[in-house]
Amino acid sequence: MSLFNQDYMQMSVRDVYRSRFSDYARYIILSRAIPDVRDGLKPVQRRVLYSMYKERNLPDRPYRKSAKTVGDVMGNYHPHGDSSIYETMVNLVQNHKMREPLIDGHGHWGTVDGDSAAAMRYTEARLTEISTEMLRDIEKDTVDFIPNYDNTTKEPTILPSRFPNLLVNGVTGISIGFATEIPTHNLREVIKGSIALLNNPDITLDELMTYIPGPDLPLGGIIQGKSEIKKAYRTGSGRIVIRSKTHVEKGKQGRQLIVIDEIPYTVKKKALVQQIDEEIIDKNVDGLLEVRDETDREGLRIVLEVRKDAEIEGILNYLYKKTDLQISYSFNMLVISDTHPKQMGLKEILQAYIEHQKEVVTRRTQYDYDKAEKRLHIVEGIIKAISILREVIDTIMDSDGREDARENLISKYDFTYEQAEAILDIRLHQLTRLDIKKYEKEEKELLKKLKEWNAILTSEKQLKKVIEKELAEIGEKYGNERRTVIQDEIETIEVDISITVPSEDVIVTLSEDLYIKRVSLRSFTSSGGTLETAGVKEGDKIKYFLRVNTIHSLLLFTNDGMYYQVPIHEIPDARWKDPGTALVNVVGLGKDQKIIGVIPIEDFNQPEVFVHFATSKGMVKKTALTEYATNYKKRGIAAVKVKEDDRVVQVFLAGANDQMLMVSKEGMAIQFALKEVNPMGRNTAGVKAMKLSDTDDMIDAFVTKEEDERVLAILTTDGTVKRIYVSDFLVQARGGKGLLVIRKRKTKPHRLIYVLLESDTAGDLYFVTNKGQEAIVPVDTIDISDQGGAGKDLLSLEKGEEVIRAYQRPIIPEEKHDEDQDIS
Repeated sequence: MSLFNQDYMQMSVRDVYRSRFSDYARYIILSRAIPDVRDGLKPVQRRVLYSMYKERNLPDRPYRKSAKTVGDVMGNYHPHGDSSIYETMVNLVQNHKMREPLIDGHGHWGTVDGDSAAAMRYTEARLTEISTEMLRDIEKDTVDFIPNYDNTTKEPTILPSRFPNLLVNGVTGISIGFATEIPTHNLREVIKGSIALLNNPDITLDELMTYIPGPDLPLGGIIQGKSEIKKAYRTGSGRIVIRSKTHVEKGKQGRQLIVIDEIPYTVKKKALVQQIDEEIIDKNVDGLLEVRDETDREGLRIVLEVRKDAEIEGILNYLYKKTDLQISYSFNMLVISDTHPKQMGLKEILQAYIEHQKEVVTRRTQYDYDKAEKRLHIVEGIIKAISILREVIDTIMDSDGREDARENLISKYDFTYEQAEAILDIRLHQLTRLDIKKYEKEEKELLKKLKEWNAILTSEKQLKKVIEKELAEIGEKYGNERRTVIQDEIETIEVDISITVPSEDVIVTLSEDLYIKRVSLRSFTSSGGTLETAGVKEGDKIKYFLRVNTIHSLLLFTNDGMYYQVPIHEIPDARWKDPGTALVNVVGLGKDQKIIGVIPIEDFNQPEVFVHFATSKGMVKKTALTEYATNYKKRGIAAVKVKEDDRVVQVFLAGANDQMLMVSKEGMAIQFALKEVNPMGRNTAGVKAMKLSDTDDMIDAFVTKEEDERVLAILTTDGTVKRIYVSDFLVQARGGKGLLVIRKRKTKPHRLIYVLLESDTAGDLYFVTNKGQEAIVPVDTIDISDQGGAGKDLLSLEKGEEVIRAYQRPIIPEEKHDEDQDIS
């Protein structure tokens, strides 16, 4: 037979886990991480302050070792380890975290650099004067007390908190499924707002914000985003920007100094200095030379030394964006209200605080009233006894002991038990005439106080007056000026690339096999400065040769209607004799994508410049250049919409007064004015430019002008070359069939493989046949013929051999610069 009668409850592991974890989560939320809306304290903070108060560790007493305080708190109220208690003390001491520190620390308590406080055995502490206002009247039954963890003493469930500490000192806390983030505020402003709400419960948020315009941070700084502050005050959630406060001074040797006077809330100064230093080491900011931390007893001071011709605003904008010189701060005003976590706005928080103060003042007044009433009862008894003093003395002398004397006084003279006890405690020397007057005076004062306290207990108006008076006294005594500046709008930071990248003229090349490189002019000229000396992979040729600047961008357009924006400075640097880097390592080029156009852009903000596209099916599209500015680098973006059976063959920049010349595979061409094409959005398909036969495709297009004197050269698959003046092609209406470029043959019609528009930068024509033959065609040696005439057979091809690929050899233009210009 079992010795114990045991009952078992069957539960699944999941149910047990849910039940236990739910209990644990509730404990963490309510008893550790989230503050109470009434006093703005977490339980451990409340226990530290109450323990120091109870141990008389007050502002007018000597400092006491922190280790003793930690021991008292852990032994009496918070048995969760000394580290959490001491960390709480540290936070309550640090003036860069607390707007009004609640503990006065002596010794090393950590710094704004993020340095840790010294061990508790080395530091000392006591309460600050303002923290005594958190605990004032706690012994007058103003708050409830509960047994401590081992039932050996009692601790308060809340502190009287004679000022709105939650808003004044803010709070940060992370719990299970919850987090809270409330910034600090100015004591005077919060008290004025509380008084305004006390006297007018229907006050609007806008009216309340005339008293409390926003947070006031310990380290000062600048807050941007008044609308977000209002949103946070209305809903309990919002996002603001906190920016450092700076000014400019003159340095040595004509240099400029940017001086940082105040940094954002929660930012560690040492980490900020290190961030800025890393930007200098990596040479990310042109003109920023050095950063120095010159902080001393006079205050915070970080000095940025910049070149005398540097753009201050640009450098600051870069640092705002890349470092903690500016941060985002998110309000999350989550608090414990009526034993439940709740996100509250400004008005709700102050209303909860005011209700707490009404209760505190009412309970204190009732306590004082009851105590005074008891005393008045005693004083009245003593005065009555003095008026019949001889009878009282005789009665006492005739009694047998104290108990009999008390009973005789009660029965003979109608004294109460308490009055009789008080009479028996009076010494004879207290019965002089002076002492009788003292009792009469005390009676008068007690009656006056009881009347005042009764008015408070019975009148809401009088109660509010007391709260208002006491709040105003605290604001006057402890308040100070606002430190943080509030600006209405969050400023959009525009980082000028010239700040982050030194301006330098460079060479950029892209080869047939899609290898790209950026080359300095020094490397280019020292290697001969010709295409023949360029480094390329075997069998590869340079297709695009561009003189550009590092602060410009390249637009790379693909055959399937996508484009990539590549900042020049992000193209991998190489020597002229190096082959460069595969383009797929620079942009996310697809397997079947081909580059059909490369356009360098100095400035996207050119409203009168348009990007034009021509497709193989004879479509043309015109879109403003401004629509192609993007921050995406690796990822392709739609530049033009093309059908599955279509592809982009050419892309170029042109103005409204330019013309377009399009040439097809079967030898047709059309020239029309670009003003016939209306501008469209970026991801659109365009309009018909030329009617093509079912077997024909467009192979190229060019920008031309009125009275264009340039020459068009064509190469066919059978090796025929022809040159024609552009002016021979009459300007037609868009959408026609066009004109014949080369006379048709009866047996085997010509098929064009390549078209070029001769210019200063266009050189000889390279071609490759299907049988591996490579040759150069010096097109300028061919006579210019009429628009519809025959071409000239320059190539000797075998039977079945035809040209399958051709490209133009670029000519390196001569650079124009002053004789004393440094090309490095």
